[in-house]
Amino acid sequence: MNFGQVVTAMVTPFDQNGQIDFDKTTELIEHLINTGTDALVVAGTTGESPTLSASEKIALFEHSVKIVAGRIPVIAGTGTNNTSGSIELTKQAENVGVDGVMLVSPYYNKPSQQGMYAHFKAIADSTTLPVMLYNIPGRCIVNMSADLVVELSKIKNIVAMKEASGNLDQVTAIISNTSDDFYVYSGDDSLTLPLLAVGGHGIVSVAAHVIGKEMKQMVTAYNNGEIEEAAKLHQQLLPIMKSLFIAPNPSPVKAALALKGLNVGGVRLPLIPLTEIEKEQLAKIIK
Repeated sequence: MNFGQVVTAMVTPFDQNGQIDFDKTTELIEHLINTGTDALVVAGTTGESPTLSASEKIALFEHSVKIVAGRIPVIAGTGTNNTSGSIELTKQAENVGVDGVMLVSPYYNKPSQQGMYAHFKAIADSTTLPVMLYNIPGRCIVNMSADLVVELSKIKNIVAMKEASGNLDQVTAIISNTSDDFYVYSGDDSLTLPLLAVGGHGIVSVAAHVIGKEMKQMVTAYNNGEIEEAAKLHQQLLPIMKSLFIAPNPSPVKAALALKGLNVGGVRLPLIPLTEIEKEQLAKIIK
């Protein structure tokens, strides 16, 4: 399954009491669709998945599917470091009608490459949904090697990968040794264009919340062979991309959305809002 090229890892809007704000979620989904998002990842890291309960995640999946109404794919973040728990959440997500699931590397447990293979295979075998793998060693400690990904790509419904290792050599090895219908996405906004250049498919983006149209324009320029134009857009957008990580994600992007007139609330502890100095720094770049 092709999820498109600009996939947004959607934040989870909260109300003043720290509960999911479904009205704001509706508003955010419409904003993202209208600014170039090809697919949504719901309840991923940017959606503060570590602080969402299983029931909250299912409610969020169900609401997102209802509001999207088939216009773009909805990808549910159902991966955890508990294989049986991930299987159960994946089955529930499939029941509410999501279009795919994202499975992050098991964090904290520090499994071997063989252990990760068994983990991902068990979850993929439990569902008919297409699966996007997610490698982010900076958060999970473990790195999914190119050899591991190549083996996992042979499982019928494992169709894509979000690669956030920052290692373009590893990305290149994955792309060159998997089939053409296995899509590799950048997990870092700033590496979108470099990843496209080595044969990647697109981006699972945080920055698309605030510069979605511009991200889409850059990808389209590259696809059309307008390499210099794509490079110029990358250079212009890079400071904004970097500014959205001046503090732990998603605190900066939620603040940036508020600056753009879409207040999606704060973050749940242990994350904290931006300081006043950080807000001023962000506002200068965003404006």
